[in-house]
Amino acid sequence: MQAPKSLVLTALTVLFSLTSLLAFAADAPRVRMQTNKGAVIIELDPNRAPLSVKNFLEYVRAGHYQGTIFHRVIANFVVQGGGYDEKSTEKPTRTSVANEAGNGLSNKRGTIAMARTGDPHSATSQFYINLADNIALDPQVSRWGYAVFGRVVEGMEIIDAISSVETGEVGTFRSDAPLKPIVILKMEELK
Repeated sequence: MQAPKSLVLTALTVLFSLTSLLAFAADAPRVRMQTNKGAVIIELDPNRAPLSVKNFLEYVRAGHYQGTIFHRVIANFVVQGGGYDEKSTEKPTRTSVANEAGNGLSNKRGTIAMARTGDPHSATSQFYINLADNIALDPQVSRWGYAVFGRVVEGMEIIDAISSVETGEVGTFRSDAPLKPIVILKMEELK
């Protein structure tokens, strides 16, 4: 008995799609973030967020993140870091990157996105990792969202551990800062 042409075409389409996804995953840049709580591997999406990925990798390659802290930790929401050292001093940054929210990536648990001020195009070095599905951070018809540019592929348990530390007022941060610093010891691009 011969399979109908439509079934064969559907099977080939699915096979081609899976092959394409695997090829993309193999080419997607990855970064290891070593913290004083453990290591996390982040896979970046240069196809959907080319400007954000380029920006992030430039900071990684320059060693910018070494010695920075997670300065904002809100359980069931986000952990944010990449901009301040252990003395709560803001590190110098380069020019901001254009907002790429609306790229089809959503602020779901385990994704990494660009942190910014109220100005939608103000993101520089700071990033956050979503602890929950934070769809409210995605773009809406009436406002800009926050640009997702990758996802945690290993070590989400480390991010969860960071999210459960005791927080409060520390240095220049009035709230939500870990009372014991969570430090990014090193960030490196994996080849």
